[in-house]
Amino acid sequence: MSADLTLDALEQALWARPVNTGLIHHSDHGSQYLSIRYSERLKDVGIDASTRPVRDAYDNALAETINGLYKTEVIRKRGPWKGLEDVKFSTLEWVHWYNAKRLMGPIGDIPPAGFEAAYYNEQKTRLVESGLT
Repeated sequence: MSADLTLDALEQALWARPVNTGLIHHSDHGSQYLSIRYSERLKDVGIDASTRPVRDAYDNALAETINGLYKTEVIRKRGPWKGLEDVKFSTLEWVHWYNAKRLMGPIGDIPPAGFEAAYYNEQKTRLVESGLT
């Protein structure tokens, strides 16, 4: 995977939603995520990179898990690929499903995006009710 592809994905994510204070970017130790351009872009928008030393007990387990799911559910299952555009399209489709359609039991059998939206709506309601807005 190239740094350009990961930068494109980052830019799409930044376009799709605002960056909140304290955001941490979890990734594996792929060179594309550790590239100077990628690291500088994260810094420019106020996102902290989370890359711990290899073999650390807390070596970005979340990122490794998601990458493993992605490779299993998209790359290996949907291939062989005709080209990079096919991979990009399938990746976007999977990420949308993963965030906006997939039902998660631990959060009430709703998609993660729905849970997040409800959380922020609740925070906004609390601010309004407390007179802080």
